[in-house]
Amino acid sequence: MRYLTSTELETPVPTPESLRPWLTELTSTPVLDVGDQPFAHTPEATTTVVLRTEKSGRRAAYVIGAQTKAAYSQAQGPAGCVRLRLEPGVTRQLLGVSASELTDRAVSLAELPGPLGTFATDLTNIPADEAIAYLEHTLPHHVSETDTERAHRIVLREAISSLTTDTAPSIPDLATRLAVSERQLRNIFQTGTGMSPKHFARITRLRQVLAYAGNTPWSHLAAHTGYYDQSHLTADFRTLMGVPPAAYLRGKLPAPTRCQLPR
Repeated sequence: MRYLTSTELETPVPTPESLRPWLTELTSTPVLDVGDQPFAHTPEATTTVVLRTEKSGRRAAYVIGAQTKAAYSQAQGPAGCVRLRLEPGVTRQLLGVSASELTDRAVSLAELPGPLGTFATDLTNIPADEAIAYLEHTLPHHVSETDTERAHRIVLREAISSLTTDTAPSIPDLATRLAVSERQLRNIFQTGTGMSPKHFARITRLRQVLAYAGNTPWSHLAAHTGYYDQSHLTADFRTLMGVPPAAYLRGKLPAPTRCQLPR
């Protein structure tokens, strides 16, 4: 059975200028009935606010933290979603908690103490396609950022830029380049993305592999994405995706579980 990915169904939505400091991407998925079609969720170093609308009209707002490993699931029923992917380093400013407190979790938006949490009731009482306009005019007046948070966000942005290049530096070299200690760099990453810089780099490499898998020999992929060799790629792929690369391409994936969404 073929597994869908969320990116196959999502349509990018222009991000209003007033929200660009806080959101890295907005996407919309219409209400679709995909039956028992399973989904493959690849690891992702992003905290995402999801505004979900079921076919019945019932709405829910929740937050999915950074996902350190792949997950395989089946939808609970026909539903559409608006997804707001947060910029690295702004989780505390918008949700009132660090990204590390949400890692590998799904939490009701209303449970969180930040500005977005206070809007949860409003966001579940208006159609999803009106939510962006609502936030465009409301959120900027309720979110604030300390000088320390702003400085850490700048460091995090520079670190992520370096780790997503073809010649990504080692973590010690990156810390030296940014004039912070390795411990400071780890803390900034954990607070801002929900994972360590090392794990962030692993996920970045994995997503590069997934983008070209099936069209490029594994040995070439390993050489061009920063792995020591093909066996290193295979071992890391199995750890993060739950299956070896060849099995993933053949569709031999773990049995999906039912989505358990917060209420």
